[in-house]
Amino acid sequence: LALFSDTEMKLMPVLAEMELDGIHLDAQTLYDYNTELTAGIEDAENEIYKTVGHTFNIASPKQLQTVLFEERHLKPGKKTKRGYSTDTSVLEELALYDPIPKMILEFREMTKLQSTYVETLPEMCDKNGRIHTDFVQTGTATGRLSCRDPNLQNIPVRNEAGRRIRSAFTAPEGKVLVSADYAQIELVILAHLSGDENMCRAFTEGTDVHKATAALIFGVEPENVTQEMRRTAKIINFGVIYGMSAFRLANDLGISRTKAAEFIENYFNTYSSINTFITETIRKAEEKGYVETLFGRKRPIAGINSKNRLEKSGAERIAVNTPVQGSAADIVKKAMLDVDEALSKEKNGARLLLQVHDELILECPDNPETIEKTIALVKDKMENAVKLSVPLRVSIEYGKNWGEFH
Repeated sequence: LALFSDTEMKLMPVLAEMELDGIHLDAQTLYDYNTELTAGIEDAENEIYKTVGHTFNIASPKQLQTVLFEERHLKPGKKTKRGYSTDTSVLEELALYDPIPKMILEFREMTKLQSTYVETLPEMCDKNGRIHTDFVQTGTATGRLSCRDPNLQNIPVRNEAGRRIRSAFTAPEGKVLVSADYAQIELVILAHLSGDENMCRAFTEGTDVHKATAALIFGVEPENVTQEMRRTAKIINFGVIYGMSAFRLANDLGISRTKAAEFIENYFNTYSSINTFITETIRKAEEKGYVETLFGRKRPIAGINSKNRLEKSGAERIAVNTPVQGSAADIVKKAMLDVDEALSKEKNGARLLLQVHDELILECPDNPETIEKTIALVKDKMENAVKLSVPLRVSIEYGKNWGEFH
């Protein structure tokens, strides 16, 4: 009840305000990118035809099945009503054995970006060039905010294409955008919930947690950790929250399943309290039929006591992930309320525009004093939204467009 009345209900007017304000979009940036994207899609298409040896309809699952499983003799995976699946997960696995699936994935990514964002967003602007998304408080089982029409949370984060799309979201004349992002909030919560000594130490001392993990699981000094070791540790750190199996880790890293299992075993030897937290969370979920976040949000876990092994392991992954991801969602909502309240008192013209997972985007008048004050205020409210056994840290940047950040 407290979560409902003190967080969710109080957040409604804040979200309504954000929806009404909208965010400015520079349509020309997307028109220019669309020209490039169209050429890129054409090149990708021709490359696929050249490698396959003939043209076919890439968007047709039936024709794609023929190319992959009959002509290129790849081993089919999941079966559907219309034959064998050609979905993303299947193509990712097949990409290890043949160049075509990877090309198809890249082609799909480009066409999806074009139809979902590049061509669509400019048409959604109002007369002032601002775009208004709808925030949804009840759209996810973990409590995370989602948004739709347009969904700005699905713009890819890690690649150049996503950055190009985000760079079209700009500050109008006389304003700047401010991005405030929680650093590794889910791992901070995992450290807090598990009380794991090694992980808590990494966060309390402010060291790079992925580097610290790599040093421990590879048995080397932190200064001898390579980029590759850090990347492996990062995948495992986040994978643990989502119940990553040795099979999945082997695929992601391109290593043998034995080696992947060894990495996971080393990880749990290093962070033994995380192992205990996972076991305990699953046990409580089996007993109660639900799990809870730090703020008391409950999520029923269907299938946690299922006799079907596949269903049960899926339910276990949800049971472990929800207290972590759900608590992160609750903290971000609390931070939004605190930031909004402080900005209302400050009355300096800065305002919240967007929430994208662990990041808040604000618009602020473009003068040094206001920017400095706004950054200090946002940092303070976000880092102190809740007191955990390890510190929450927020990184803040400002600039003329969203694509400039991290």
